Amino acid sequence: MKKITLLFLIALSQISCVSSSVFNALETRYATTKTELNALQKVNDSLLQSTDLLTSQLAQKSLEAQSAQDSLHSLQAVHAQLEEDYKALADKSDTALKARIAENQELLAQIAEKEGQLTQREQRLSELEDLINAQEQSMQNLKKALSDALLNFEGKGLTVEQRNGKVYVSMENKLLFESGSWTVGTAGKEAVRQLGTVLADNPDITILIEGHTDNVPYSGKGLLKGNWDLSTKRATSIVNLLLENDQILPQNLTAAGRGEYLPVGPNTTPEGRAANRRIEVVLSPQLDEITQLLKTND
Repeated sequence: MKKITLLFLIALSQISCVSSSVFNALETRYATTKTELNALQKVNDSLLQSTDLLTSQLAQKSLEAQSAQDSLHSLQAVHAQLEEDYKALADKSDTALKARIAENQELLAQIAEKEGQLTQREQRLSELEDLINAQEQSMQNLKKALSDALLNFEGKGLTVEQRNGKVYVSMENKLLFESGSWTVGTAGKEAVRQLGTVLADNPDITILIEGHTDNVPYSGKGLLKGNWDLSTKRATSIVNLLLENDQILPQNLTAAGRGEYLPVGPNTTPEGRAANRRIEVVLSPQLDEITQLLKTND
């Protein structure tokens, strides 16, 4: 205790020896240091606040970065799936495209075949048209030849017409037969022979001889059973008369009896009944070539 007191007294004596000017300087320096310390404290506090804010922002950015990373992974997964789907679609599309190309090639082949068939058909149709036109011209020439050959009989119950691609030579019974008879008279024979002369020059013509009557019942005696039988016998008489010309082909001739069932005039008047009693020679071109062309067009 005594030692401590002694030391205190020595120190006090030393302090008392420090001049007031030094003390004042130290006091000023202390104040300045304290002021700087306060300022540094404020700076430190500000830095701490900034650090906290930055730490918070860093944490937020870290969360955002993690979210972005997760989104990136998700997008990468979607992208990978899309690439896989695209590859599968590309493979499928390639297969479908190849199949479609094969179908188109087959279709083109079918079209080419159809075009070839169409070209052939058009050619056959052109040939058919030429043949029909040639036959039409042939029938016109035949009509003219018949009109010229039978000119002396026109106005005497004989007419020559062309219709529906055929030539019709109509001869009333007054030119050919007596009533109820199927024997051809002199004038009728001459007309039929003139007709035969033209037909002999046209061996490619089909010749149909049709007998027609009016509707007055047949009243004659003998083997005839009626108008139909009479019309048939009259047609046959014309055929036999034509066959006297050995240039006419028998296979081109046909005899037919029509009776009263195809009248050209009213049976209620004498003029109509006279017109109905007739022989019609129907001349047609042979259709073998046309039929053959039509078959090839099927």
